[in-house]
Amino acid sequence: MLFKYLTILFFLTNFNQKEFIKNYDNQGNLTSEGWMLNNKKTDYWTFYYTNGTIEKKGHFNSGKKTGYWYFYAENNNLLKEGGYKNNKASNWWIFYSKNKKIKIQYKNGLKDGYSLIYYNNRLKKSERYKSNKKIGEWTSYYSFKKDNPNAKF
Repeated sequence: MLFKYLTILFFLTNFNQKEFIKNYDNQGNLTSEGWMLNNKKTDYWTFYYTNGTIEKKGHFNSGKKTGYWYFYAENNNLLKEGGYKNNKASNWWIFYSKNKKIKIQYKNGLKDGYSLIYYNNRLKKSERYKSNKKIGEWTSYYSFKKDNPNAKF
């Protein structure tokens, strides 16, 4: 009887333990590392390209992406960054390319809100989306403020 209770207690205590793991590909390259809890990714994770540079990093909650994430090119340049809620893009995201930066609002994984497009760090165009459908576009600050007097960024 005592053995039965000790076995159950051992199983319960080991089942809820968080464990740091590292994953490797067939060539021995580190592909990812992070925390597991109850066989699901949790807390902070980092994923790597085969050349060893970081591909992406961020947090999980019960196996779903959550919080702020960063995504990189193989040359280590930042490609995009933004937040997740329940594994779906949420709030502001920023996308980077050589001379262009785009800030976009997301809700439940869809563009929903404003999109601000910058060239050489100067705002050139604004757009507005509702459920991934573009519902407005502005190329001057005056026309944007006229149509969106309550917009706050």
